[in-house]
Amino acid sequence: MTTYTNPVLDADWSDPDAVRVGDAYYLTASTFNRAPGLPILRSADLVHWELIGHALPRLVPEGHYDLPRHGGGVWAPALRHHDGRFVIVYPDPDHGLFVVTATDPAGPWTEPHLLCPGRGLIDPCPFWDDDGRAYLAHGWATTRAGINNLLTLHEMAPDTSALLGPGRTVIDGTDLPGFTVLEGPKLHKRDGWYWIFAPAGGVPDGWQSVFRARSIWGPYEERTVLAQGSSPVNGPHQGTWVTAPDGSDWYLHFQDRGPFGRVVHLQPMSWSYDGWPRIGTAVADGGTGEPVASFDGPGAVGARASQTGIPLSDDWSGGIGLQWYWQANPRPEWAAAKDGELELAAFPGDPGNLRELPNVLAQRLPGGASTAQVTVSLRDAVPGTRAGLVVLGREYCWLGIQGRPDGDLAVVAATGGDGPREHLLSMAPARLDRDAVVELRAAISPRAEVRLAWRVGETEWTAIPAPFQATAGFWTGAHLGIFAASPHGSPPGDAPLPAARFGAFCLDVISSP
Repeated sequence: MTTYTNPVLDADWSDPDAVRVGDAYYLTASTFNRAPGLPILRSADLVHWELIGHALPRLVPEGHYDLPRHGGGVWAPALRHHDGRFVIVYPDPDHGLFVVTATDPAGPWTEPHLLCPGRGLIDPCPFWDDDGRAYLAHGWATTRAGINNLLTLHEMAPDTSALLGPGRTVIDGTDLPGFTVLEGPKLHKRDGWYWIFAPAGGVPDGWQSVFRARSIWGPYEERTVLAQGSSPVNGPHQGTWVTAPDGSDWYLHFQDRGPFGRVVHLQPMSWSYDGWPRIGTAVADGGTGEPVASFDGPGAVGARASQTGIPLSDDWSGGIGLQWYWQANPRPEWAAAKDGELELAAFPGDPGNLRELPNVLAQRLPGGASTAQVTVSLRDAVPGTRAGLVVLGREYCWLGIQGRPDGDLAVVAATGGDGPREHLLSMAPARLDRDAVVELRAAISPRAEVRLAWRVGETEWTAIPAPFQATAGFWTGAHLGIFAASPHGSPPGDAPLPAARFGAFCLDVISSP
């Protein structure tokens, strides 16, 4: 065994759920309004992960997600393997619970099947019992349903085609002293007990509880098994229990780090003398575990696994890398990777707010200090067309080039957010030729402070004086991306869209927090 250091996935892989099939582990996570959704990660040791595909190329209903729907889309999914199939049940809090399946986790996956329509249904988890019957547990989103702090159980058709009859509340958090925001149930069975692992108390400050009962319908007794305690890991939240081939037990969960997103930690898990699980540090019998900073992993082969096997940079030579996603369902004409460049169409009808622009192509912000660099140029840009580099949360900053009325280009930096107007940070006094290639840089500190700079060729960098504090998105961390957009009314008729050309995207992680 080799010691690993948490977090094992140091970026925004929110609401992780995982399963072991043979000697490999597979993990998926919530993706909200991003497309493609439902990433599939693979690992041989729970520490080092690679991204192998996505289970949801496009969000459904498709027309609804033609525009960014921040806070909507794919919430916390469950990944299971049953009867030779990988099964993901995921919630869309505005539409219901959906199922996708595959025999190969790398795909292809089936089209989403609506298992249960409804608003406010979240955090589903399927379970197949020893007698062949199947069940599904879920929580509730008060923003859609008006209720939460409840866990509901349904019987389900074993082929996941339908729920069989109405659900029944099996755990009511209001009956438990101090309980709020009970959610994220994960169903298991061990030693004749039915187990529900479920976080409570909210994302920033909550804890991990476990419930057990002799009948799947209850009554359930509860124990808190993981909390922050004296550790620096706030609100150890929603995750999953997996067992390694050697019989050791492990727990993956997330920690909310604001603009860096919900990063994933790996905890040792054991069973105490009275049959309850203990997660994290070894504590006195009956006590609550705390997150570990490091531990001897299950066959780990490296000291650090911060996004190991997950690409960051991209030279576009093999198309668009798996790490990228859009803010809405993409269209084929938006992007083309060729000859070491990415040609990004300038979206017509620039909304003036990059949070509302569908064709922002982005990836997760790394959890430590990092630097991103990319070159950009514009082709056939009508006045007002802009393209550049953006750090995008609920507030955002961007740096790029914009077409001027005289046909030349200006270098512009601005900030924006939930409001309709952006605020100019800087506009370079010098005009650039319309064919200029400008290099853009965003340096992100360990505290998520962003400093922007630009240059043409090998000249000295020109820094934008005002730094920007990156912010979290809607249930997500900040995103690091590129974009291109044209004003309303362009291009006319059936003329081709003007395009921005981006060179190789270079993203270097400098250090870890």
